[in-house]
Amino acid sequence: MAQVRDLTAVDHANVPGRATGSARPADDIESIKELDSVRQVAEACIRCTLHSSRRTVVFSDGPDRARVMCVGEAPGAREDETGVPFVGRAGQLLDRLLLSVGLPREEVYICNVLKCRPPGNRNPQPDEIEQCSPFLRRQVALVKPEVVIAFGTFAAQTLLGVRASLGSLRGLVHAYEGVPLIATYHPAALLRNPHWMRPSWEDLQQARRLLAEGVSG
Repeated sequence: MAQVRDLTAVDHANVPGRATGSARPADDIESIKELDSVRQVAEACIRCTLHSSRRTVVFSDGPDRARVMCVGEAPGAREDETGVPFVGRAGQLLDRLLLSVGLPREEVYICNVLKCRPPGNRNPQPDEIEQCSPFLRRQVALVKPEVVIAFGTFAAQTLLGVRASLGSLRGLVHAYEGVPLIATYHPAALLRNPHWMRPSWEDLQQARRLLAEGVSG
């Protein structure tokens, strides 16, 4: 049985809280009971400046009651066109990686920290993460996954409420609100650094083992 390390109790000060924008307050979002309703609020969101440059809000893909939830960083150009997360080259690699450990994409809930594409695919800014985080927190709460896989530094840091490097976070079993969480490399990073493919696959194997073991927080 893997040991679950819960970092969310360590550094709550770094977890984004109530929004300061003119849109619906964070505590209102966190009271919504249905994912479709959360999606509707996200699609009308003007909480940060990304709403002015997006084509569409990229909310999620996959079943609402999935056992596994994959969280990435932000939509890219292809995702901004289609409204579906992880459909570009990185998404194709993600599909293959998941399938290699017995997790077909259609059985996994997939989303990003940010629901709108940052211009030029730049890194998410702190205020953007803060304004978008209530949507992500509500997604986790309503999907109720048995395992969360955080792909990339921004997803891992946002969910765990820490500013540690991805290298120090991967290879361990963390927890988000009592749900086991595995941090691993983003598929886009794997395309640039193929030598990370093996450790990333091992991380996904760990997530698969957690499902088989029925680990809880």
